[in-house]
Amino acid sequence: MRVIITGQVGVDKIPYIQELEELARQNRKPLKIFHVGKMMYEEAPDVPAGRILNLPISRLNTLRRAVFKEILREAENHENVLVNTHATFRWRHGLFAAFDYDQIKAFNADQYMMLLDNAESVHQRLEHDHDIDHTLKDIMMWREEELLATEIIATITRGYGHFYMISRGRSRMTVQTVYRLMFEPQMKKVYMSFPMSHVMDLPDTLAEIEKFKATINQHFTCFDPGDVDEFCLHKAAEDAQLAGRATIDVQAADGPVTLKTADVLQISGDIMGQIYARDFKMVDQSDMIVSYIPELPNGKPGLSSGVERELHHAYEGGKDVYVVWTCRAMPSPFITETATRVFRSTDEAIAHFKQKGYIAGA
Repeated sequence: MRVIITGQVGVDKIPYIQELEELARQNRKPLKIFHVGKMMYEEAPDVPAGRILNLPISRLNTLRRAVFKEILREAENHENVLVNTHATFRWRHGLFAAFDYDQIKAFNADQYMMLLDNAESVHQRLEHDHDIDHTLKDIMMWREEELLATEIIATITRGYGHFYMISRGRSRMTVQTVYRLMFEPQMKKVYMSFPMSHVMDLPDTLAEIEKFKATINQHFTCFDPGDVDEFCLHKAAEDAQLAGRATIDVQAADGPVTLKTADVLQISGDIMGQIYARDFKMVDQSDMIVSYIPELPNGKPGLSSGVERELHHAYEGGKDVYVVWTCRAMPSPFITETATRVFRSTDEAIAHFKQKGYIAGA
């Protein structure tokens, strides 16, 4: 198995990949990892840390080609190889590619993955670990550039179905997702769908949803839209604006971070647009969607417009559509007529998946 994993500056892929390496070691799966950036610094010991992008573009390209030539040679000696790199950079040279097509083609990766994270966490890391002038708008733009470039490379070199968008996000489960994509490809891929924005203040309902997610995660390779959830950022900025506050404090990956209210409101359109596109893309890269619809305290189904759109998108895309409907009220035809199957509980759904042979060893 050969994998290329990309991500914008500030996602901090190395610690994440180290967790993946440890998980592979625990399961006795050999995995050789090449960090292109680290290898480029080793190839150019005269370049101070954090300054490699200041080099002339010609030398930068020469360094990268030399490093990837070594990767191509070394990769032949290993069964499973992961290359950590970037697809693009935006620096004083402008926007430029961080790869050479001939070498990428020669590596012939089985899978391409792009790792992304919440904007506030990326901002926090850029502030602490990098000397990079940036705005929140820059972070949103860099993410889209990296995503598009990686997907184009994957499609050109391997065709449709070899690219995965992976959220680093708030969950520790995403390392397991990458591990399963690499080492357990027979496992069904599931997009987990559930209400988010309008249950934020309902702890009992949130606990139900977390239990559902944990159960599905036990048996499938899962993509969770909640791992990157910047709607919370948008909502906090809206509330701050109404209250006349110039800043907001939000929880990022490494603790609280203070952001300007105006800066967050400036990217509200990007947040909404990327949520819409990202969730549909995760549905597309899955085999099936499993949606959990809880009963709200007022007795009504916790069915958001976002969940309805995800279900319909999956149906139109030819995916298996499964709904766990825990409400006393009957689901509408807009649910039942597009669902492959509707269950009354998560346990009922798991029993069905075992019967279908979707769960290994069942």
